[in-house]
Amino acid sequence: MGKLVSMVVIGLITLAVGLSLVVAIAAGAGIGSTGPPPPGPGGADAGGAPGSGGVQPGAAVPAGWLALYQQAAASSCAGLTWPLLAAIGTVETGNGQSNAPGVWSGANAAGAEGPMQFEPASFAAYATVGPGGVQPASPYDPIDAVYTAAALLCANGAGAPSGLRAAISDYNHSDAYVNTVLTLTIAFGEDPGTPGTVVAALSYAARQLGTPYVWGGTGNGGFDCSGLAQVAYRSAGIALPRVAQDQFDAGPPVAPGSPVRPGDLVFFGAGPGGVDHVGLYVGAGEMIDAPHSGALVRFDSAHWPGLAGATRPA
Repeated sequence: MGKLVSMVVIGLITLAVGLSLVVAIAAGAGIGSTGPPPPGPGGADAGGAPGSGGVQPGAAVPAGWLALYQQAAASSCAGLTWPLLAAIGTVETGNGQSNAPGVWSGANAAGAEGPMQFEPASFAAYATVGPGGVQPASPYDPIDAVYTAAALLCANGAGAPSGLRAAISDYNHSDAYVNTVLTLTIAFGEDPGTPGTVVAALSYAARQLGTPYVWGGTGNGGFDCSGLAQVAYRSAGIALPRVAQDQFDAGPPVAPGSPVRPGDLVFFGAGPGGVDHVGLYVGAGEMIDAPHSGALVRFDSAHWPGLAGATRPA
């Protein structure tokens, strides 16, 4: 499953986050530390950690962190993208917004340190002082942490599509972690301002990749399409109705002719009154969905026939 997801997601990133989806609905149409973080790239508008309830609706990547990721990627190996750095920083510590042990001092239970969560030996091997960072390089300094993460990823092949999954896996060996980072890389590449609520919902959906389709399933051994959408948004603190038609009717709708954004729900069927399928839009023309009996939760093209419309849960 990991290799299949890798091929799909790497292909999307390689093609560039340029395949957009536009809602076309005419009548009848369809186709860490325990203290507060020190001054740094953080901001009050930051969203919460992925997958946690009650996250904030503001941008998941605060402006200061966004600029830092962009600068570090541009200064590193060819092919390394800032959305990848942002995705890792988001998954690890919510871009430094977490107050968990090890973020700003000490270490977590696994021995990881700093906003990009390095084991000491890994940080020592790739330690890089970024422009304006501290001397000697510190895993707790946001600039040094991000530039060191870029150095580690580059050394492990993240500058080339063929090495992307392995490079992320070197950061954390969990398939769920790798799938989440790849998913958020696509989302941030399409919309740098992706809200924390969307990050939480997409992160939940990404962790379910490879889970069986179960009709009526809401996580009890599997999911159907609307069950996945409902539980993914529940993890972000947003309540949705249970079935796809009711989810579509609940809105709020994405206006006809408007581009669909990461986290939007895309609906398919005979028309606005005949919805029978829903997926969570990720970006680059792709969604995560539970398609049908016998299938697994997976990446699918959001350019299915019979597009009935899209909503933007909030």
